[in-house]
Amino acid sequence: GMLGMVVFNNLLAFFIFWEIMGTCSYLLIGFWYEKESAFRAGLKAFLVTKVGDLFLMLGLALLYAEVGSLAYRDIFSPETLEHLAHTPFLGTSFSMATVVALLLFGGTVGKSAQFPLHVWLPDAMEGPTPVSALIHAATMVSAGVFLVVRAFPLFAAIEGGVQMTVVAAIGAFTAIFSSIIAIAQNDIKRVLAFSTISQLGYMVAALGIGAYVAGAFHLITHAFFKALLFLGSGSVIHGMEHGHHHAHEHGEHEEEGEGAFNPNDMTYMGGLARRQPITFWTLVVGGLALSGFPLITAGFWSKDEILAQAYELAPAVFWVLAAAAGLTAFYTARMLCMTFLGQPRTKAAAHAPESVPSMTVPLIILAVFAVGLGWIGIPEHFPVIGGLIPNWFHHFVGSTIEPTHAPEHAARAMGHAAEAIHGFVWQPLALGLAFALGGLALGWLVYGWKPMQAGERDRVEAAMRKVWLGWFYDAMRNRFYFDEVYRATFVRASIWLASVFDAFDYGQVEGKHGVVDGLVNLAGRVGRGLSQVSDWLDSRIVDGLVNLAGRAGRSISEVSDSFDLGIVDGLVDGIGDAVRAGGRFIRPIQTGRVQNYLLLAVVEVLALVVAFFLM
Repeated sequence: GMLGMVVFNNLLAFFIFWEIMGTCSYLLIGFWYEKESAFRAGLKAFLVTKVGDLFLMLGLALLYAEVGSLAYRDIFSPETLEHLAHTPFLGTSFSMATVVALLLFGGTVGKSAQFPLHVWLPDAMEGPTPVSALIHAATMVSAGVFLVVRAFPLFAAIEGGVQMTVVAAIGAFTAIFSSIIAIAQNDIKRVLAFSTISQLGYMVAALGIGAYVAGAFHLITHAFFKALLFLGSGSVIHGMEHGHHHAHEHGEHEEEGEGAFNPNDMTYMGGLARRQPITFWTLVVGGLALSGFPLITAGFWSKDEILAQAYELAPAVFWVLAAAAGLTAFYTARMLCMTFLGQPRTKAAAHAPESVPSMTVPLIILAVFAVGLGWIGIPEHFPVIGGLIPNWFHHFVGSTIEPTHAPEHAARAMGHAAEAIHGFVWQPLALGLAFALGGLALGWLVYGWKPMQAGERDRVEAAMRKVWLGWFYDAMRNRFYFDEVYRATFVRASIWLASVFDAFDYGQVEGKHGVVDGLVNLAGRVGRGLSQVSDWLDSRIVDGLVNLAGRAGRSISEVSDSFDLGIVDGLVDGIGDAVRAGGRFIRPIQTGRVQNYLLLAVVEVLALVVAFFLM
């Protein structure tokens, strides 16, 4: 599905493969179909993403109605973009380009789990961990961002358009909002899920401010180190499950027993660095890349490129993303310290083995990319090492959009840092490093310098409750109650509306005195009346006409018979009778005697003589 989205050259095929990805996600989230939580998570993901898909469909329909084509070549031609930019939508002040771009972005909000349709991705962690790594970190959730990247000429068709402001605002808010929630999560996969939402917000915000190349670069680097983190968390969970079964078999399991144990819970872990060294070091690499550790990680080059351009193009977005970077580093350090440092807090952690090579070798390979991939996009203006390695990614991706697609805005729209930033600016680099390293250091001081003990309350929670902010921590832990709000509004409203329609259906439609019953009875009465009318017409009109035709036919046949017998047969018989009578009259003359014939001849001669003289 993802391959088809990338290689096809029109938005219709793009949408088809987009839906294939959504179907795969739904099926794989509910892979453990016997678990009700997995089934509900799959259904939730399917329904929430379909809300975004509805906006995407409307955008495609509107674009096709206006342009007459969904092929990239036709849509992104300078003439088409100029037409869309200057054509008002239904007589409003918004252009057609703005409305279409916002509708397409609605699909991105759903697929890439951006606020307010972010609620499905944390629950999607009910699926197998490789699914989380492949689909919910590297491919499917990136599809929404890729849609904005692919349709970027349309978004940038109007300089300073409201669509770019909306994209940047939602992306920046999602980045910091999800980072705050991640701090209060104890499920290791849900920490990474909110981290994914936050990083996707980073990319969306970058595209919203016009940092096209930087956003695309972070999309690629993030896929590698986030897949590494998800697979690493799977290795940890796998080890915890084996450790728990080992302790259970040897009678060392805790009182909570088999059913209450959650191998994803970081409060049950601790001390795994000694038990799982390969998993530990590869996750450290992935965590540093996620935090943007300077120079040696791919995450630094892509994330700080976004910060550098945000500092120049949108200062407000820069400060929000910088704060999100600090929070990202903090919860990453918290996750690593709670999982790997200190003493094991459960028997399961104490007996957790290292994973088999089929699980650790991919971690090592991804760790190499999490470090080295950033070197393909080092900015040319970066001090000392800038320009030593060709920034081929910048030139390759930047060349995919012609400057004519966004006149005067093309430099920023294509992310040309050399034009947008005018050389190296040290302030965003220094601030970005301060937030990232500060977050890592603070996380280490809170959770690593003195590792947590079994049964100890989370230290952020304890600190916040001391200053009467326990209510805010509870909101963080419960994801700011968005699930509850949606359940109390949209879900309950939908259920109530369905019950109303159901009652109307069975009471007023299909009930004993309902609409359907009334329609059926009315149809019966109408049918019975029509049959009576038909019977009367048949007996009185149709049968009368038939009988009349029969009697007329019989009368005509009688007249015809009389005419035939009296005239036709009489004429024929009369001729025969006349011939027969003439024959009887002439027959005596023919006696056969010669003397009679001589007498007749003498008479005839005398008659002729007399006649001659008389004349």
